[in-house]
Amino acid sequence: MTRRLALTLTGALLGTASPLVADGDALVIANARASGFDTLFSGARLGAAATSLRNAGLSVAERTGADAAGMRAAFAEFVAGLAPGDDPVIVLLSGDVVHGAAGAWLLPAGMQAPDAARAMTEGLSLDAVLSVLAGYPGRAVLLLGEGDADLGAEPFLRAGPGALDIPQGVTVLRGPAVDVARLAVGDLAQPDLRLIEAARRRELTVEGYAPDDLVLLRAADVVIAPPQPLPPPQPQADELAWAIAQRTDSPEGYRSYLDRFPGGLHADAARQRLAAIEADPFFRERRAEEALGLDREARRDIQRDLTLLGYSTRGIDGIFGRGTRSAIDRWQADNGLPRSSFLDRAQVDRLDRQAAQRADELEEEARIKREETERRDRIAWESVTGPNDESGLRRYLQQFPDGLFADRAAELLAEIEARRADRAAERDRRAWAQAEAAGTEAAYRAYLAEFPDGAFRRDAEDRLRRLTRPDPEEDARAAARRAEEALNLNAITRRLVEARLDQLGLRPGDVDGRFDDRTRRAIRRFQQDRGLVATGYLDQDTVVRLLAVGILRQ
Repeated sequence: MTRRLALTLTGALLGTASPLVADGDALVIANARASGFDTLFSGARLGAAATSLRNAGLSVAERTGADAAGMRAAFAEFVAGLAPGDDPVIVLLSGDVVHGAAGAWLLPAGMQAPDAARAMTEGLSLDAVLSVLAGYPGRAVLLLGEGDADLGAEPFLRAGPGALDIPQGVTVLRGPAVDVARLAVGDLAQPDLRLIEAARRRELTVEGYAPDDLVLLRAADVVIAPPQPLPPPQPQADELAWAIAQRTDSPEGYRSYLDRFPGGLHADAARQRLAAIEADPFFRERRAEEALGLDREARRDIQRDLTLLGYSTRGIDGIFGRGTRSAIDRWQADNGLPRSSFLDRAQVDRLDRQAAQRADELEEEARIKREETERRDRIAWESVTGPNDESGLRRYLQQFPDGLFADRAAELLAEIEARRADRAAERDRRAWAQAEAAGTEAAYRAYLAEFPDGAFRRDAEDRLRRLTRPDPEEDARAAARRAEEALNLNAITRRLVEARLDQLGLRPGDVDGRFDDRTRRAIRRFQQDRGLVATGYLDQDTVVRLLAVGILRQ
């Protein structure tokens, strides 16, 4: 079959002109939302992508602002052109996606807050796309650039693609739309490119068929493009002027093209793009942010800075969605800056300085609070009269369960209980062991009935209180444990947390990525010092506070 690159883009950009070409066809669909944050996905840039693909020798079919019918027609055209063979089949989708219990759909251009019925009947089914790709195992790739729109149609649909049912032999690469576009622009068309390695370098999520040596375009299949006949002089000048206007992608560039070619081949597209730019009140601010070339880690750093300063971004994921844009807007307003929700270099530097200063302030506040806590801790410990002062030891542990002397107090209590056990009669000990083995309210009451003054009376009463009274602290711990699990911390991050706790003198135990009782106690101390909810488990606020100083000072 001919080499078929199906590039279904909802505002993504692929390809640059090259003298090396492969036979094939391309499908370009531009469904960028007018409210999108990145002009990288504009219709004009899609026109440039189509031109690059034509220059590379591919036959290109274009759709701009495709509605449901347009997407169906484009997909049908793509499927109709496929034939058996071992050439690669690549589908690149980028834009607003919703998913439900039995599928996911790419939305048509301009669909805002869809209802479930419209989304499922008018959207492009990702299951249909994957079903087609399943016919080319080992050579089929779906690249999915996830848009930043918070669209859903609950209770049936939610935003995003969800968990895709990927056929055997199909590769799926997922991530923020801007990162998928960078892979498409910088890597995808290179002969002999190791695709999985390139995707991981761009921090994309790799799913499905993912051998390290996966190559889609082999150098052996690439040929030198044959020379093309020269077009008539006027169309050549028109195309050159249009290419220059697209590269600048500015009002001045499109006006210059229209001044020279008011009735030119691309006059309608130039007027549409010019109108879109003039209708965008923050066009120049958006372009200034794009010029920074922020990678995903740089975007995470900005989100950490905003969060540290009290501006919630609704996640630190490197995706500048509505939460991050709202946080930037509020920060700009509070700092007397023009409110655009986009950042320039001076603002990024200012934000970084403010976050560093705030981190230092928080650490100083934590130091003062820690010193006061340790002072009260030592006073409470000094009130314990001796190693046999059981009530004093228990009182100390109740006040400071993670205190400076908590380990020693627990050891002394264990010794007291051991001596008590040694003094207990054998029958008493056996009865207590049976009650402990059963662990029920009835078992402990039976023990107390038989041994009202037994050696384990206080222990039995404590067990009964735990069994018969609700324990809101246990519920809170369970919720905190679930919140930590939702962070999906890897071993490297867990070791960084332990190293930071150790650096702060909080004694987390071995820096091995495993959170034991000592680690939990150190986390609680850290949270108490900083006025956070002291659960001993990590949440987003704790991670930001814990890692902020180390990151900002590197």
